[in-house]
Amino acid sequence: MGESAEHRIEVHLDELLAARGMTLVELSAIVGVTVANLSILKNGHARAVRFSTLTAICDALDCTPGELLTVTKG
Repeated sequence: MGESAEHRIEVHLDELLAARGMTLVELSAIVGVTVANLSILKNGHARAVRFSTLTAICDALDCTPGELLTVTKG
């Protein structure tokens, strides 16, 4: 199975950060992931996300993975 350049995953990190009055820099400090890597995730360019990172982001933002990531209809 080959990798496609396109995917249908939407990342709602901007919305969650705004709703909580938090910046990407603040989230980075809490989660222990670089701002650059969070930015890659936020912009939908990440190729993978570790469950430990996903858990830390969800803990920091008090959200579920389903609030952070959704699949669009294709």
